[in-house]
Amino acid sequence: MSAIPYSVLDLVPVAEGSQPAESFRRSLDLARHAERLGYCRYWLAEHHNMPGIASAATSVLIGHLAGGTNTLRIGAGGIMLPNHSPLVIAEQFGTLASLYPDRIDLGLGRAPGTDQRTMRALRRQRSGEVDDFPADVRELIDYFGDEAGAVQAVPGQGLHLPIWLLGSSLYSAQLAAAMGLPFGFASHFAPAMLLQALEIYRAQYRPSARWPKPHAVVCINMIAADSEREARFQFTTLQQQFLRLHRGNAGKLPAPVIELGEEWSERELLAMEQTLARSLVGNPDQIRHSLKALLAETRADELMFNGPIVDHQARLRSFEIAAELMQAL
Repeated sequence: MSAIPYSVLDLVPVAEGSQPAESFRRSLDLARHAERLGYCRYWLAEHHNMPGIASAATSVLIGHLAGGTNTLRIGAGGIMLPNHSPLVIAEQFGTLASLYPDRIDLGLGRAPGTDQRTMRALRRQRSGEVDDFPADVRELIDYFGDEAGAVQAVPGQGLHLPIWLLGSSLYSAQLAAAMGLPFGFASHFAPAMLLQALEIYRAQYRPSARWPKPHAVVCINMIAADSEREARFQFTTLQQQFLRLHRGNAGKLPAPVIELGEEWSERELLAMEQTLARSLVGNPDQIRHSLKALLAETRADELMFNGPIVDHQARLRSFEIAAELMQAL
């Protein structure tokens, strides 16, 4: 077993020509595959109004995957708390934690995970702006505590469910440090502030009863294959996806291409390269070198891999290579 835990972030991608039902079948297969390969946890992320991501009903899907596996920790990476009442999330995850004891994680994000129009459709009546987030986090933690308040999460109270804070900027790093919580950084789509966020998190960390030391998870894109050529080919799916997102086209996951077309401007290509700058792409030797460099640079306590690959067997193989390399480190 690797000295550094390694985990999966699954956005439950929906490929062009496919439907979410197929994505759910593939996610369950990948989760079982990850369990056999020694992955520590398997997280799903809340997104809305995105045809290429099928994990909108995150807690429902967590229950499905937990029911189809035995030991793997299944969780949210994350629930976008501004979209929800803390009580509802406490009840949902209290239910999951009661059904699957010591196997459920709850990661929380501060962003809505969608656009303004969809936020309104979610009908979350808010008293203030996004700065309600720290109070919402504390309220949610209290629901899982031992002390019964006037309003109780049933189930939920007394379960002490692990809470994580997730982010792509310095804000969540500072809040996680102040609250004594583990922290995950989303360098798979926002790598610019990774090192600064980790430095702030560790420097400002206040020990808590559950987490006496900081615990930093670095999430990265990882596209591994037996040859560099195959890995680069599969990586074009992610490149195209971000180029389309840059134009406001959140469609389904595109099939890989031999080379990116000439329809993209230099500015768009540069933005895509900056967004995906931390991605690990290559054959096993190249990925091994990249993993060692990443761990030396970040001193991450855990790595989490996002691998949106259209070909399911190629995706399984990518996560298999990553597991073999992490175990050999």
